[in-house]
Amino acid sequence: MKKISLLLWLFITPLLLFSQDASVLEDIKKEGLENSQVMEIAFNLTDKIGPRLMNSPGYYKAMDYTMEQMEKWDLKNIKKDAWGDFGKGWELKKSYIAMKAPWYKPLIAFPKAWTSGTNGPKTAEVILIDPQADSTELVSKYKGKLKGKILVMDELIEYELSTLPDLVRYTEAELDSLQNLTLEKEVDTTGMAERRRKFIQRWRAARKKAEALQNLAKEEKAVAILSSSPRNHDGTVFVQQGGSHAIDAPENFLDLAVALEDYNMIVRLLKSGETVKLDLEVETKFHTDDVTGYNVIAEIPGSDARLKEEVVMIGAHLDSWQGATGATDNAAGSAVMMEVMRILKKLDIQPRRTVRIGLWGGEEQGIHGSRGYVSKTFADRNNMRLKPAHEKFNVYFNLDNGTGRIRGIYLQENEAAHDVMKQWLSHFEDLGATTITLSNTGGTDHLSFDAVGLPGFQFIQDQVEYFSRTHHSNMDSYDHLVEDDLKQAATVIAGLVYQAAMSDKKVPRKPLPEAQPARF
Repeated sequence: MKKISLLLWLFITPLLLFSQDASVLEDIKKEGLENSQVMEIAFNLTDKIGPRLMNSPGYYKAMDYTMEQMEKWDLKNIKKDAWGDFGKGWELKKSYIAMKAPWYKPLIAFPKAWTSGTNGPKTAEVILIDPQADSTELVSKYKGKLKGKILVMDELIEYELSTLPDLVRYTEAELDSLQNLTLEKEVDTTGMAERRRKFIQRWRAARKKAEALQNLAKEEKAVAILSSSPRNHDGTVFVQQGGSHAIDAPENFLDLAVALEDYNMIVRLLKSGETVKLDLEVETKFHTDDVTGYNVIAEIPGSDARLKEEVVMIGAHLDSWQGATGATDNAAGSAVMMEVMRILKKLDIQPRRTVRIGLWGGEEQGIHGSRGYVSKTFADRNNMRLKPAHEKFNVYFNLDNGTGRIRGIYLQENEAAHDVMKQWLSHFEDLGATTITLSNTGGTDHLSFDAVGLPGFQFIQDQVEYFSRTHHSNMDSYDHLVEDDLKQAATVIAGLVYQAAMSDKKVPRKPLPEAQPARF
């Protein structure tokens, strides 16, 4: 009788656990889809706080808000976590620019981060600069001619009309193609290394020329430089930084990103012999009181005596650029990950493993925050000396590709994790999140974990308007967030986190990578 009872118990227990998991996952769906607070969180991170440029007042306000909110939800071990030196903060205090002659027109233009201001209102003529002149020729050709002038390159920005829609979502065929990729198909046989070498070579040459022009403009006491690109059309301006944020870097000369239509108009007028004058006033402020970089960390402690030291981690970067309020890049990801933690706490889920959230700083300047955190906590990719926490780590999920709903997950070539991810995602087939691809994706914080051999994953997301309209642009505002997509994303991630935190086994890992000494 005892033998039969034991066998019956061994048979029934997995069914009971599966039933419990299914019930909790349904509760997660209900809370995430019907009682969501993700848009309220996003509103606070965008409209109420403004831009969150790293080490700016907006970034510090965002850290304070997220910590206060997570304390209200009763998360534990909430802290500002220093990861190393970042450099100067920067804040735009005032910006006005308009064409005064040959006729009046307000211009669409945004100062680049970490650039200086005009030191009061200015009226200045615009002059053309030879785009073919190298750094040496710039000095010989323009020395003594730039004082009080605004500089613009003597070349029109080519604009081709596009029939492509701004809003893009994955088709089933595209998802099938991603899912059917094999590692062999991804092997680059066309010279990726050579293309990268040439890209770096071109980038360095362009950077050297830009720095030479900025230095000359500063020495000659010019007023500003105007720049543009083929992407800056239809009222959308993509704007990032105009120079280094390092604490010992000199103040960068004022560089304004201008809408293509306004930029080309100025160039055409000048080339026709017209005198072009602009009115402008730009006020910026540098912040140097604290050059340390910080992340925000918080936890739901594990409840299982055997597994509570193991960590399931989620994250998104908290910093943004300054052209708008960084809604899709990446208040969306930060709000979703905070909502995940809220859902788990609201349902009073007692995870076996510790669930930890990281809201990263300095991602926009080179994935600094997550890389610094991983280096000091788990392993330094430069030497691959593993710390004790490396062995205790389970998995990291990242969200940073805009407002689009989750369609699946990139496995970063981790074939061993395929089956467990397929099983976990199967519960969200009704939400459209089923695609699993071995493909790599880059450019964001999951790379910090993957680089030291930890399972770190970014989700496949519908692009929506990310690259066409909002990414690093003046259009990256709250109104470009898609509420239903963010609810879906938070629900899917909360379900994955729950399963990862409760599973008997950790997510399988790839072989440890070799050390990657720091380089360009």
